[in-house]
Amino acid sequence: MQKIGVLGAGAWGTALAAAAVGAGRDTLLWAREEDVVASVNADHVNTLFLPDVTLDAKLKATHSLADLADRDAILVVSPAQHMRTMVRSLKEHLPDSVPLVICSKGIEVATGKLLSEAVEEEAPNNPVAVLSGPTFAIEVAQGLPCALTLASKDEASGKALVEALGQATFRPYYNADIVGAQIGGAVKNVLAIATGISAGLGVGENARAAVITRGLAEIIRFGKLYGAKTETLMGLSGLGDLILTCSSTQSRNMSLGKAIGEGRTLEEIMAERNSVAEGAHTVEIVHKIATEKGLDMPITAAVYKILKEGREAKAVMDELMARPFTSENT
Repeated sequence: MQKIGVLGAGAWGTALAAAAVGAGRDTLLWAREEDVVASVNADHVNTLFLPDVTLDAKLKATHSLADLADRDAILVVSPAQHMRTMVRSLKEHLPDSVPLVICSKGIEVATGKLLSEAVEEEAPNNPVAVLSGPTFAIEVAQGLPCALTLASKDEASGKALVEALGQATFRPYYNADIVGAQIGGAVKNVLAIATGISAGLGVGENARAAVITRGLAEIIRFGKLYGAKTETLMGLSGLGDLILTCSSTQSRNMSLGKAIGEGRTLEEIMAERNSVAEGAHTVEIVHKIATEKGLDMPITAAVYKILKEGREAKAVMDELMARPFTSENT
């Protein structure tokens, strides 16, 4: 796998393209925005989504999906709610043999399906993998060290991708549990909003630790619905990602929650951003599924009440803390 395509030139897509170039791969970045293509090719910077990082001159960008047809693997980094549409458009140009690596985090709100299910429906003959873990785009783009999960049901394809992308500062670990790798990454975004809200309310670091730990219990409960392995959810794409996303306002989801806790509305915050906080979408479908299946996910329910029902953040958090006492292991 010498030729890598990256579908989506937001901050994370650009960072992954930089990492692929760092691994010595011939890398082509697809961007919807023509000014991003021009900026990457002429000035070696993504001025719209990652302006503080100078990119390797070897990285090239394109606005044409057809240019990705000769790639050996495609990293799909479009927003979760648009992934199905993007893969459908890409598939017109792509041979069946090319692996599609899902690098976004979320669950399809319209259908309740995992992103791998959506991709498999649109490209049924292409191998599908998932790349997920505790990573901030700016640090990956700068070449700072990180470790991730690369999950694929096809071991040969998965390990080939590990070899293609892996390097000293970008360490993918192979995992066959493609379901668990997605559940951790999707649900932790909701929990990051919760930790952000608690930070915005000023309730202290003890509360943040409680949300992270009890949030992990919610991830594991939700994952069991889909057959996810607990070991995966306790690994890089689950617990690791949860810790990072809930520990810094570099996280788009945590920063969103913090602003809400400080009294701002979701509409105000989203209007100012050119990037997606996936947890704001994911909470809707996770709460719906949990309610239908009778799963106890009180932190997720609290975020849903605040974001989707317009409830006042402090009142909801007070209700959460006033719940009846229960066993830690239930």
